[in-house]
This record gives sequence, C-alpha cells and structure tokens, in this order.
Amino acid sequence: MATSTLNRRSFLLSAVATTGALTLGISLTGCSEDQRPLSKNTEPQTFNAFISIASDDSVTIQVPCSEMGQGVFTALPMILADELDADWEKVTAETASADKAYHYKTGWDDQATGGSYSIAGWYAALRNVGAAAREMLTDAAAETWNVPASECVTNKAVVSHPMSGRSLGYGALVAAASKRTVPENPKLKSAEDFQIIGHPKSRKDTTAKVDGSAIFGVDVKLPGMLIATVKTSPTFGGMVKNYNEGAALAMPGVRGIVPVPAGIAVVADSYWQAHKAIDALDIVFDSGSNAEQNSEKISAELHKGLSEEGLVAHEQGKAKEAIAANDSNAVTAVYEVPYLAHACMEPMACTVDVRADSCHIIAPTQAPGEVRRLAEKITGLPLEKIKVDVTFLGGGFGRRFEVDFVEQAILASKAIGRPVKLIWSREEDIAHDFYRPASVVRLSAAFDKAGDGLAFDCRLVAPSISQRALNLPDSELDGAAVEVLREIPYGFANTYVDYVRKDLGVPVGWWRSVGASQNGFIRESYIDELAHSRGEDPYQFRRRLLGEDKRHLGVLELAAEKAGWKNQLPEGHFHGIAVVMSFNSYVAEVAEISIEKNGNLKIHKITCAVDCGTVVNPSIVEAQVVSAVVYGLTAAAAGEITIKGGAVEQSNFHDYPALKLSETPDIEVHLVKSTEPPTGIGEPGLPPLAPAVANAIFAATGKRIRSLPFSKNGMTLA
Repeated sequence: MATSTLNRRSFLLSAVATTGALTLGISLTGCSEDQRPLSKNTEPQTFNAFISIASDDSVTIQVPCSEMGQGVFTALPMILADELDADWEKVTAETASADKAYHYKTGWDDQATGGSYSIAGWYAALRNVGAAAREMLTDAAAETWNVPASECVTNKAVVSHPMSGRSLGYGALVAAASKRTVPENPKLKSAEDFQIIGHPKSRKDTTAKVDGSAIFGVDVKLPGMLIATVKTSPTFGGMVKNYNEGAALAMPGVRGIVPVPAGIAVVADSYWQAHKAIDALDIVFDSGSNAEQNSEKISAELHKGLSEEGLVAHEQGKAKEAIAANDSNAVTAVYEVPYLAHACMEPMACTVDVRADSCHIIAPTQAPGEVRRLAEKITGLPLEKIKVDVTFLGGGFGRRFEVDFVEQAILASKAIGRPVKLIWSREEDIAHDFYRPASVVRLSAAFDKAGDGLAFDCRLVAPSISQRALNLPDSELDGAAVEVLREIPYGFANTYVDYVRKDLGVPVGWWRSVGASQNGFIRESYIDELAHSRGEDPYQFRRRLLGEDKRHLGVLELAAEKAGWKNQLPEGHFHGIAVVMSFNSYVAEVAEISIEKNGNLKIHKITCAVDCGTVVNPSIVEAQVVSAVVYGLTAAAAGEITIKGGAVEQSNFHDYPALKLSETPDIEVHLVKSTEPPTGIGEPGLPPLAPAVANAIFAATGKRIRSLPFSKNGMTLA
C-alpha cells in the first residue's frame, strides 16, 4: 500500500482550551461544535480533537474508525492512552463524526475502516498525539513548580516531582498546559515502558453490548422518525415497470412510497407496516439484460477464461517453457470457488434526517467519508451542512463499505420530509449483496532432479472488485484479485502469474480478506498436492521451499509444534496445514479432523499461529483470529451463492447457513512475540482455514478438494 509523508506539525496542532478540559488533536475542517458522536457523556465536548482531559482527570478519546466487532473502540484508545500515561480505568471512547481530518494519512485518503488497517494505519499517529499531550502536561507542571521538566514523571494521569514529593493530576494542569506550544517531535516511550500496549485489557464496549445500551444501526431513534423498508429488482440490472401504489397507501400507518434505484421504498409508522405494504405494492420488474444468467453459464465462462490471455501479475524467468520441458514431473490442477454473501448479523440499516438546510445521517458504515459525499450529491447541501455519525456495526466484513442502503435512506427522508430509519429484511440483504467473486484458477508446477522448485505457472479468472467499485480501467491489474498468488513465498526459480478479468453481471465487493480468502485456499491446497506428489510431508515440504523466510517459517513451525504435528494422533484423526501472509500478517493453521461412520466431517480443533508485529491487545487479537476461523469455516463448509434467471437463489439462513455452535471446533491461538510494527489482524486468520481443513480431508480420505464448499464434495459438517 502506498504511503504519504505527514508533517507532525500539521498533525499535532495547537491545544485548545475548553471549559475545564484540554483538547488536543488534528484540525477538523467543516465540523461544527454540535457534531458529536452518539454518547451518554453530557459533559461539553469540542470536536476538533482526539483527546479531551477533564478536570477530574478523566480522558475521552475520539476513535476515528468504525467499531464492527474488531476491537478498535478499545485498541486505538490503548495506543493513545499509553503514550499519554492516562489512567486506563478513567478512559472513555467515542466514535468520531465524519470529517476529512480523520482520513487515513498513511493509506487511502478517506475516512474509512477496512483492509485490517486501523491499528497499522493509526499506531504511529496516535502515539504522537498521546506523547505530545504528555509533554505539554509535564511542562506545565514543571513550570508551576519551577523545576526542570526532566525531573518530573507521569503515571495514571498524574505528574509528579519525586525530589520534592509534589504531584498534580492532569485535570489541575489543563488550563496551563493548553497554552503551551505542541511539540513537533515528542519523545515516544520505549516498548519496555508500555503499561497498556501489549497487555490484555477489557473492551470498552462490552458493558454496553451486554446491557443493551449500545447503539447499532437498527437501534437509532429520533423524534418524529418514520420507518422504511425496500424491495429492489431480484435480477441484477433489472428495473421497476409498475406497481400498485394505491393499495399500499391505503394500508394503516403507511406515509409514503418512494422510488429508489431499481426498486421501491415504503415509509410507514412501523417496520411491520412498511414490510406488509411492500407486498401490497405487487411490483412488476423488468428483468433486464441479465435475465438469462445462471451459475452454470458463469462457471463455463470462467473456465473459458483459462484459454484466454490475461494481464501479467508477476513474471520471473521462463516458467511456461520450464514446465513444458519437464512435463513428465509437472503437476497441473484447476480450482473453483463460488460467490459468497457477507450475511452480516445486522441487516443493512440507516437513519437519515434531511432538512432544508441540513442533513444528519446516523449509520453503521465503514465509509463515513463516502457517505458524506453521497449526501452532498443527493441533497445539494454544502459538505459542512452534512453530519455523519457512526453507530456500532453488527458486522461489516467489507459489506458496509458500500453506500447503496444509505442512498435509499437519504432519498426516502428527502421525499418524505421527516427523519427515516431504513431497515432491510434478511431476504433483501442476502439477495442484494456485493458478493465475493467466483473464480477459477489453473496452477502448474515442476521440480528439478534435486527436488527444488523449478517453475510455477498460474492463471486466475474472476470478476474484478476494483473495476466495479473503483472504476479500474481494463488495462490495469486488479491487485486484490491476485493476492497470495501474485508473489508466492515458496522457492520457485521461474514464476508466471496472470489474471483474466470477467464481468459476469453479478455485483462483487470486498469480502473479509478479499482475494486472499479464495486464493489462500487455492494456493495452499495446491502446495499440499505438490508435497504429496513428491511423497513428502506437507509441513516439511513447506519448510524446505520457504527457505530463509523467517516470518513464514516462524508461524508455520509454531502452529505445527502446538498442534503436535509430529505426535501420534488419536485413531481416525488427521492433520492438515496451511500458511498464508495477508495484510502484512503471517498466519499458519493446523486442522485436526475425523470422518464419522456416516461420512460426515468432524473438525475437532484448529490451531493457529499468528505474527502480526507488535500486539496492542492480545485478547483482541485472539478474538479476531477465532472470529476469522468461524467466519471462514462457515463459508468453506456450506457457503455458496447461486444464480438462476439472473437472480440469487438463496434468501435466508435456511439456505445460506451459518456455522452452528455444535459444528464449531476448539480454536487455539498462539502469538509470535515481535517488535515489528503492528500489521492487520481482522482478516488474516481466515485464508489458511479452508486449505488446512481441505488438506486434512485429503490426509483422511485421499480425496482432493478442489472446489468449495465442502458440502458440494459430499462433506457435511458433523
């Protein structure tokens, strides 16, 4: 990912004195004082800062990222609070309202949450903010006591002068500290001095989620608010032909019918009234040009792409020629994976209040910056009149990067002239997603007489997310599509990877771990094939081909050790292993499985080893890896979106099932201690899961799984 240089002086602007509080952070342009996140804190806040220190020494930290279960509401405050030397028990977190000042300065230039980038992207910046505030408070205390600042120490929101025994809480130093110049290069702590970073800390959002006070998208309430739901064309690219508006408007509680792109929204006093009125509309759709599309045609078109020329993703040496010259020991395989839905726990929802001179959006979104710009376009209001608050997200996984549901809510509120909360049905959610792309991949490899990797050749055929979402030109390579396959870590002297792009009429989008999710399965299953073709142990084969790649080897060896790879397993139990680096984090997983007498697949245990650099909160890292394993196993076991007549056939969890508790294996997570900068963790635990299980199935049955889900291969979870 490209980086940009950010001058600390431009980031750490002058402190702003408020009533009984010090506020320090970055300039927020176009953000008025009443633009604050949802919070129970009634104490006045100024929204041009990351931190506020009140007179009672309590600290409020603005979180610039969306909390969708991944733990940023805790981990990001931990980073800042440690450098600040705050009292963690008196730290409160709030989600910052949308503003360009909260854009990623080291990644994409937007306020967004995704790509496992929150900690990696904000780690250095938030440490600087905290350290600068700590220095300002220390200098204020030193000036008060007329002593050198070097003789003062800070701890738990208190500045002390050990030589004289004097101390002052941060709250008592607010007024003086706020008048000081922000240091350009504050001194950061050494890792050995961290008191919060690296330690397991309870999450700041747990209590609210347990007692029900946490606000998700579906929980928002505004005075005079109405409820809406929608029905859009079941066929991708379809449009509304006609509908029975009178029948719906005659129903109790119905307040309006609003056309939205490819569909109709009904606004009513309650969700149930709106939902029933949708049925009464009796909408007739024009199915459009995709009406004849189906899964069989899609698969055939993907396979056809294997004979077409694509964009070169990576080339080293003469792979094709080397394989042709060693055809007798070459191994070729074709893999295929299906479309997948996100199936977030919370269906799409958004609340909007459009008025003549303002627009307030409250949404569970991963892209508040994009939401704000969308509202500007639809309402015609200037950006400074548009406020976007972000609620907790009931799952994101990339789905809430999209703004289709926000657009519908804005249109509904604008047309009705009142606050409107839009809620999708689960059926609408499953059938109108932006799906993980289906793909077909052909791989070939050959070895020399010594058993060293001679050549690796790979062609991937799939739709492009970047083309759909970012208007990527046909001539440019979609890097996300070829993740994990583009530059493999295994030692092959000659490599060639290319990508054939296919637009198949099904909207595709970012799905947890993106290209690594399917390509991890494909590559690591194929590497297992190569190991078995040579009669080598899959673990030792990987070790050999990884050479001196210390971080790949580190997690591979740790996972194998903790899983007891070399130990005797219980009778009828088998191991499979996989290792994938994604989002700059390294994860290896070992699956332990058995096949029951009825042929069902029993997954007993998944052992994970993780190297994600410096760990901010070990508990959160472990939880994210467990979450990724469960999400990945849900998809690998039975996840598949199929198309018939240009529409999705699945509609709810009865035909797009989630993993049951009884099917969930024991999951063990081990962390590699590292001083490297922190890297992503929300997604990297997913890619090794499917291949580890598939490779264990081969060890147990001799059956190679080259397509997903497992259920299509006769492997139903026990």
